[in-house]
Amino acid sequence: MRMFYLSFKRLKEVWFALLSLAVVGSLIVHSFWHDSAPVSSKNPSSPIVYRVQTEEKVVALTFDISWGTQTPPKVLNLLRKEGLRCTFFLSGPWARRYPDLAQHIAKDGHEIASHGHRHINLSSLPPSEIKAEIGQAHEALKEVTGHAPNLIRTPNGDYNGKVLKVAQEMGYRVIQWDVDSLDWKNPGVNTIVSRVLKQVRPGSIVLLHASDTCQQTDQALPAIIQGLREKGYSMVTVSELLQYGPGVAE
Repeated sequence: MRMFYLSFKRLKEVWFALLSLAVVGSLIVHSFWHDSAPVSSKNPSSPIVYRVQTEEKVVALTFDISWGTQTPPKVLNLLRKEGLRCTFFLSGPWARRYPDLAQHIAKDGHEIASHGHRHINLSSLPPSEIKAEIGQAHEALKEVTGHAPNLIRTPNGDYNGKVLKVAQEMGYRVIQWDVDSLDWKNPGVNTIVSRVLKQVRPGSIVLLHASDTCQQTDQALPAIIQGLREKGYSMVTVSELLQYGPGVAE
């Protein structure tokens, strides 16, 4: 009887030890997931957006700029001619280096958004440095353009849960894309146009660039705009697009 009691007592001790290990393991997994996993696409208030869920034929053309002075004026002239307002994701250092161009974008009525400070992967940084990177770009864009952005496209489109948490705490939504023109590869004007027109759907966010490394974007834009209009699409800024439905993370 005593042996049975000792065995039962020993089983209880083992059971409690295993339970403790399971709890600790669960906490470790939760911590890792919180730092590295994307936010659920089912959450309509998700801080990251790839597209907007809507049946309306509306899309947002977006342009990243972090280098150069030759391509931006060509893109701006085309958009002015077509009567379009788009969203421009500007890097802080670029805006400070070329304030006239950054101000020109704002004066044309385009939406000013952030493309961060240094062009590095924010997910590799601790939260304090992520905050500093976003903050420096924010101050630069606010001072140069007079507009305080609340949308950011992180450098290289890189993010994890840690980056999203910091961005959200700073009042930002992270904007990705569901249509990639690949214009930064300079694959040919027809390829750029074809990719956009084939992939677009209601609520799409189209990734384009207006840095000097992208030498075919301005040549592809007229056909992209014409093609979208022929398909019945209206083109709006990202903030305007977000009014049509919940942002979707994919």
